[in-house]
Amino acid sequence: MQQRAVGELLRVSPIAEDLAGRFERAGFTLALVGGSVRDALLGRLGNDLDFTTDARPEDVLRIVRPWADAVWDVGIAFGTVGCLKSAPGEEADGGDGPKDYQLEITTYRSESYDRTSRKPEVQYGDSLEEDLRRRDFTVNAMAVALPRREFIDPHNGLTDLARRLLRTPGTPEESFSDDPLRMMRAARFAAQLDFTVAEPVKAAMTDMADRIDIVSAERVRDELNKLILSDRPRKGIALLVETGLAERVLPEVPALRLERDEHHRHKDVYEHSLTVLEQAIALEDGDPDLILRLSALLHDIGKPRTRRFEDDGRVSFHHHEVVGAKMTKQRLSKLKYPNEVIKEVARLVELHLRFHGYGTGEWTDSAVRRYVRDAGPLLGRLHQLTRSDCTTRNKKKAQALSRAYDSLEERIERLREQEELDAIRPDLNGNEIMKILGIGPGPEVGKAYRHLLELRLERGPMDHESAVAALQDWWSAQQG
Repeated sequence: MQQRAVGELLRVSPIAEDLAGRFERAGFTLALVGGSVRDALLGRLGNDLDFTTDARPEDVLRIVRPWADAVWDVGIAFGTVGCLKSAPGEEADGGDGPKDYQLEITTYRSESYDRTSRKPEVQYGDSLEEDLRRRDFTVNAMAVALPRREFIDPHNGLTDLARRLLRTPGTPEESFSDDPLRMMRAARFAAQLDFTVAEPVKAAMTDMADRIDIVSAERVRDELNKLILSDRPRKGIALLVETGLAERVLPEVPALRLERDEHHRHKDVYEHSLTVLEQAIALEDGDPDLILRLSALLHDIGKPRTRRFEDDGRVSFHHHEVVGAKMTKQRLSKLKYPNEVIKEVARLVELHLRFHGYGTGEWTDSAVRRYVRDAGPLLGRLHQLTRSDCTTRNKKKAQALSRAYDSLEERIERLREQEELDAIRPDLNGNEIMKILGIGPGPEVGKAYRHLLELRLERGPMDHESAVAALQDWWSAQQG
């Protein structure tokens, strides 16, 4: 492990040691710290490097401004200065020019929340040891002092890293009191790194779950995103549910743990949703897809509110997709997600059952066109979500569903080739409608446009003469 770290650190040493030399000449110390050291030891160090120093932020700015290619101070209130530096002689991964390193340099500090504040109180420290002691977990409380490359590990983080164990430098209660968001970070690291959370840490997360309420929605959202976009989000989500944190930040997910009826006529919706999430990840094409993953996790959150026990003993969830879409909008809005993310995730939740009306291919071409129109640019994700939503252990049923969806996708492609499905619009535009009807701009033009769009979806493309006749027939009916 240490050999891997040496190799990783040698790769970044020209930048790191050049910067450390500048701090040393100015009378300050500098150390690579936290996640950068952890990732170097794991052999996964990227180009984002974290440093800590005894220099105050104004001194850091004075040192890095003549050296860096760009400097930003948006985090200066928390003691952090960021900068960008290109490494001479190193090529970017794509081969286009030099490799860029993004550096964050933070003054030794200790920070904590009081019981009423949503913002941490920052106090500067005087030593590296003090700074490491206030870090969230032992695996993030290691440092490499530069330029002498001295490995500093006062809390046995290297041992915990080898054991893949998350512990806190001090007591978990002290750590989580300093910053309650660390409880969510524990779940995120469990998911990202496949680590086990030590029992005392888990116990403190459970006992202190309500402390997360004082953390801003934006910070909670950002941590949740990192968890969901990790390699093993199921592991992190399960930990949030187990400790009660999910009840505070995403209560719709633990609510999916419905009690099964005595006849076991419906499956565990919580476990099903986590399986759908994993199956959606397996269908991703490229980078992790936040929209798809959120949709997979939340697609059934309307079920608890719509559950009904029918007279014949069956359990039903009528319109749970519509209810779930509304609940999705509400929850993601509370977590301060961007409007576009909210809109797209809620739309996928609303549409995720649509395919099940397809059966064995009885849909008309009109129904297929509407499916494509309603999905719009989300069609690819809807394909992935719908396929992921099949978690049955009945192989015959699973194969039949897969064949049915294959058939639907083939029909969509055939119609797309024939009709330009991705840009479905009426056969007459607004100007043509006004000219044919002899009217000016107004609500009637919109009504006519929508009527022609419905005809286009129902019948497919019409030639100009047929479209004009259909418009005139509609207009006559409106006047009569």
